[in-house]
Amino acid sequence: MSSELAARSRWFTGRFGSRSRLTSSFGFKEYQKMQQESCNGNKRGQPNYAADVRRLWTANTCLKIRFLGKTILWMKILCFPHNLMFNSLVRTYLTKAYPVLNGKLQPIHQHVFESNLQNSMIHSKRYLELMKQVQKGGGEKAILRHTQRNRKLLVRDRLRLLLDKGEILELSPFAGLGMPYGDIPAAGCLTGIGKVSGVWCVFIANDATVKGGTVYPVAVKKQLRAQDIAIQNRLPCIYLVDSGGAFLPLQADIFPDKNHGGRTFYNEAIMSATGIPQVAVVCGSCTAGGAYIPTMADETVMVDKIGTIFLAGPPLVKAATGEDSSPEDLGGATMHAKVSGCIDHFAATEEEAYKCARNIIATLNLELPPNMPTDFEEPLYAAEELNGLAPRDYAYTLDIKLVLSRLTDGSKFLEFKALFGTTLITGFAQIKGHLVGIVANNGELTHNASLKGSHFVQLCDQRNIPIIFLQNTRPNVTVTRTLSKAVAVTNQLKAQGSMIASVACATVPKITIVIGGCYGGESFAMCGRSFDPNFLFLWPNARIGLVSPNHCSEFLEIDGNIQDEAQLKTMKEMLEDETSAFHSTSRIWDDGVILPADTRTVIGQCLNIFKQEPRFHSHPERQVTLRI
Repeated sequence: MSSELAARSRWFTGRFGSRSRLTSSFGFKEYQKMQQESCNGNKRGQPNYAADVRRLWTANTCLKIRFLGKTILWMKILCFPHNLMFNSLVRTYLTKAYPVLNGKLQPIHQHVFESNLQNSMIHSKRYLELMKQVQKGGGEKAILRHTQRNRKLLVRDRLRLLLDKGEILELSPFAGLGMPYGDIPAAGCLTGIGKVSGVWCVFIANDATVKGGTVYPVAVKKQLRAQDIAIQNRLPCIYLVDSGGAFLPLQADIFPDKNHGGRTFYNEAIMSATGIPQVAVVCGSCTAGGAYIPTMADETVMVDKIGTIFLAGPPLVKAATGEDSSPEDLGGATMHAKVSGCIDHFAATEEEAYKCARNIIATLNLELPPNMPTDFEEPLYAAEELNGLAPRDYAYTLDIKLVLSRLTDGSKFLEFKALFGTTLITGFAQIKGHLVGIVANNGELTHNASLKGSHFVQLCDQRNIPIIFLQNTRPNVTVTRTLSKAVAVTNQLKAQGSMIASVACATVPKITIVIGGCYGGESFAMCGRSFDPNFLFLWPNARIGLVSPNHCSEFLEIDGNIQDEAQLKTMKEMLEDETSAFHSTSRIWDDGVILPADTRTVIGQCLNIFKQEPRFHSHPERQVTLRI
């Protein structure tokens, strides 16, 4: 008991100051008084503050707990101010009262579990093979040329110097593999989210070992997705520029359309105007359109000797004017620092450049939240068992609560409408100490399940609670052969439309994890990619498509387009390839493939990122930074 009291004393000292002392006689009235005084001093900064007295709610109002050394009935807690309802301490104790899920595997599940596990091992092996391929970049020859002849650091070494040591969330690492124009490992650029000087930032770093830094259409799409994440989550954006410009034979897929290359510069300007910092480090070539990125950034660092910025290089100058010029004279760091003023910081080495970039982030004057929660409970069941719960096929799906029991803190889950629309599981839980709402498929999205999902999503939006969607939608379409069935399907579609509208209009952060199938219209209600979730990840076994390969014949029969066996076989093979998770992620239809055992960690990282919400101390109405 003494160690428990000591731990609470440390929490109390951190909250109320080193002069305050916590003893076993400290009670709720003293805590209330301190909390009330703290709030009274900040009323002007809290327009939503309400001093009325509310009763705390819990699933079991007669629950006895030991709090600060005293046993107290929840029924007797009647005098808490309203703002304390959302205090992290009280929320922690309330969520600890959530029911514990039964995640034990029954003997009847054994054959399904083993079949799923075998399938997961095959996909995990493929995952590891692709990861090794991506980490090699452009290959050994390109790496030697990059490091020995050009004397540059590799892109992953650059990121190690830039980012704080700790968690890094890399986005779409398998992008660009298996494209019609060849393999482009990681799409020729690394994107992700990491901490720089304690601030979560989006990074976009070109890998010049891949095709000499040439930009392909998939690279443009990957960069735009990273910028979208920065805009959606209001994260500073850092560009490590080392690019040789667009790949001209594919210019029709890179330049002209709205979401092609020019959108990168538009996003950069819009983010700067809305107060989202833009920082660029020129650590290689910035040729043609790539030259706009550093010149439009709020602050730019440039490395001497290896960094250049120009629209056309020395060969084109020679062809146009007949004059001989060196890259350094035409667009080197010294020229841009002393003459053009295009850069703000001159760096003699790459190490100095990344140190300078870290210092720039440290000067952003952002109000950051306190440290993230660390006293959460781990699930009662092993995360590795998720490999056996990842369905190899829709027919091999086990109860989704078995998955939830391996993701939530303490395997606890407060279910919403438990007896209504049971093919959709909804409820509240904590993941890595963060309160979340969970919407998970447990069968067909029926009429009742859709109404339930719509109601729950609106509740989460009203209470500002992030939503986690665990998606595994059915792979086939409904056949309506009778009038009564047609009426039932119509009502089902209407209810699904209600849920789709609720998901589309929800303003809270949303994370979608496709754990099985992402098929047809039901995937829209479960916050598919077109519904703009903040993050969307796939398990390696996941499949994405209008219809499952095993049900394509049913789909064709409904359309009245019955084909022969050879054509059906060809279509099935095509769907087998195009609906796979690795085909999807190579085209950036998602934010990456993650292993089932890493799901809780990835969700926790995303929730930590949501909590940052950086705010400037002054000037809420900001304008774009104008360059010289």
